[in-house]
Amino acid sequence: NALLQFDKVVKAKEQVVAGTLYHLTIEAADGGQKHLYEAKVWVKPWMNFKELQEFKPVTVSAFTSSDLGVKQ
Repeated sequence: NALLQFDKVVKAKEQVVAGTLYHLTIEAADGGQKHLYEAKVWVKPWMNFKELQEFKPVTVSAFTSSDLGVKQ
């Protein structure tokens, strides 16, 4: 198990379901190397409920330069 250090949120979307499902793309450092990860977090504020549904590395081909804030 590696220890990840959060850097920033690169992209975020929200989907209203029984609460809100947040689709986040984050940048985190793993041993000093920056990588992108996708996370899905389900939140029901009226129940004080937060649950990480999914967390996985992003495949580079899934992103365009505009997703990463790169100007051409």
